[in-house]
Amino acid sequence: MPSSFHPFPNHSNTSLRKLHFQFQNRYVSVSRRSLRRTAAASAGDDADSFTAKSGYLFELSATEVDSLAEYSVSKIAAVYYRKPFVVARRLFQTGIAFGRWFGLRYVDALFERSNDMFEIRAAELRKILVELGPAYIKIAQAISSRADLIPPSYLDELSLLQDRISPFSTEVAFNMIEQELGLSLVELFSEISPEPVAAASLGQVYQARLRKTGQVVAVKVQRPGVQAAISLDILILRFMAGLIKRAGKFNTDLQAVVDEWASSLFREMDYNNEARNGIKFRRLYGSIPDVVVPLMYTEYTTRKVLVMEWIEGKKLSEVKDLYLIEVGVYCSFNQLLECGFYHADPHPGNLFRTYDGKLAYLDFGMTGEFKQELRDGFIEACLHLVNRDFDALAKDFVTLGLLPPTSDKEAVTKALTGIFQNAVAKGVRNISFGDLLGNLGTTMYKFKFRIPSYFSLVVRSLAVLEGIAISFNPEYKVLGSTYPWIARKVLTDRSPTLKSSLETLLYKDGVFRIDRLESLLTESLRAKTEKAKVNQQTEDTDSRMVVKEILSFTLTEKGEFVRQIIVQEFAKGLDALGLATLESAAARVPFSPFFFSSLMTAEDINNLRNFQRLILLLLGTTRKENSNTGSIQVNPNQNQILDMEELSLVLNQPASIQGILPVLSVIPELPPESQQQLLQLPSDLVRQLISRAAARTIRRIFL
Repeated sequence: MPSSFHPFPNHSNTSLRKLHFQFQNRYVSVSRRSLRRTAAASAGDDADSFTAKSGYLFELSATEVDSLAEYSVSKIAAVYYRKPFVVARRLFQTGIAFGRWFGLRYVDALFERSNDMFEIRAAELRKILVELGPAYIKIAQAISSRADLIPPSYLDELSLLQDRISPFSTEVAFNMIEQELGLSLVELFSEISPEPVAAASLGQVYQARLRKTGQVVAVKVQRPGVQAAISLDILILRFMAGLIKRAGKFNTDLQAVVDEWASSLFREMDYNNEARNGIKFRRLYGSIPDVVVPLMYTEYTTRKVLVMEWIEGKKLSEVKDLYLIEVGVYCSFNQLLECGFYHADPHPGNLFRTYDGKLAYLDFGMTGEFKQELRDGFIEACLHLVNRDFDALAKDFVTLGLLPPTSDKEAVTKALTGIFQNAVAKGVRNISFGDLLGNLGTTMYKFKFRIPSYFSLVVRSLAVLEGIAISFNPEYKVLGSTYPWIARKVLTDRSPTLKSSLETLLYKDGVFRIDRLESLLTESLRAKTEKAKVNQQTEDTDSRMVVKEILSFTLTEKGEFVRQIIVQEFAKGLDALGLATLESAAARVPFSPFFFSSLMTAEDINNLRNFQRLILLLLGTTRKENSNTGSIQVNPNQNQILDMEELSLVLNQPASIQGILPVLSVIPELPPESQQQLLQLPSDLVRQLISRAAARTIRRIFL
């Protein structure tokens, strides 16, 4: 569906019947000439300004048009090298258009009237982009959702590119439908709107009803000559990218970036490809609760005509629906990090809230594939960023192809620390994806970062999603909303790469870092899509609910690795608790320091501290730093011997009836498989304890 496609609110059933009457009369009795006049009148004086200003670009022969069906630099060059005057005219037209605009902005600055003329210049820029055509419109649309990057006046004008692009002739559109599908409109449709209900840079949409099935559909027709115009503009942009790369000494192959974007744009111009993408997107994500993906009618689809299910609703950016934003975040997580097939053009015109409160995805011309190794690398990078492991983050950038393997990792780590330290200081929930990209720009240039072909589409997908959200919630952070799903995936994924990442994250030099497990578990509990939970104004701190959710995924097959870690650390804690109990009892014996050496090592005391925090975590009790939570502190003056008061804090923690009741009450609500797994935990724990006790005994006897 086109980028600016939106429902036509006045087309009720009554309106459709009226359109049916109009269609039957106009098509049968009105001449083509009259129809052309009617279409031109309805479009207004500004009808199809792109064709009026740039129509000379697509005066090509049939052979030349066929050679541009797929993106090929050599084929595009072969066509336009034979048309030097057309190329020169386009360069002159583009240079004059932008040169005049920048000149006026410079004059405004000289006369100190920039602020007064801001809205006027923004409107002029939009008009220039529309006249220059789809290539420039697509570039502008890519940034038109970033309210944090674009001044409001420009944002308002650029957003109109998604809504008010002048339509081309309806007669031309109807002729194209008939030529492409090989049937007359009367044979295809029982009703069709006499005017387009939406117009975009690549095509425009009519509302119709299929004669065969009676289904109301959207009929998308490609703008004539669009492929020829885009081909020449890409050739020019590619040439300019080469000059900029050489002049700026960029490490990134800018021409390769243009090629990737151009390839995606050419695929978008093939409506057969868009239909296939829509079918795949519906299969992968159409079953997600409250996500709607329109049905594609492939039997009525060609390279230039696409027919799909009609979707009614309003743009997501026009309705303040927090729940659907979270649904979109969850769907994006599945696209980028679960399945690897993602919608690469999710601007406001392509995300709708249906009238029954669901999120509809439209326009599948631009999609991308994210390979498994890159998905794992992206997840690892997020983990290392959140946990401020900047040395590992530098290595992640090599894995993701952003840095060459020969780069100075130490210098990069130092630079990344300076960039991201402040960004993550306030916690993951306050990290702005847009800010991260902005801060990274200078460092990317300094250390000759590369921009892989996939990177621009992935970044755009995330950045646009955040841009849509912050348009009505300035505090929204897409990474903060995505991270809970990343945390849950790391905890439950069976991928060897992510298992290794989790183990590395939780253990440093063999020492268990309980705070990181706490963070991952806590964040994973925020991964909710149920409407009732998302709409809560405050976080759910009910311990019973927390316990149930922790048990629900740690006792599943996917949670096996985390469950093993918890059992292992729990065994270490119980072992340390036994030693501490003996040591505390021995401390009561007179003159015991002269007869007994300390049983507790520094490792045992750390295990005991982790044991208490594990209990707090599993009982759904939030641990607060620097507060009187009863966490054990080691007193160096006591030679690492715990006194009774400290030990009682640990002994009394699990004995609290209030603490145990939530655990006991949720067990009957767990699935039978989880209950069975829970019954096996004591035997696993006993085996771990016996193993530790035996190993310690051997060490004390022989070492």
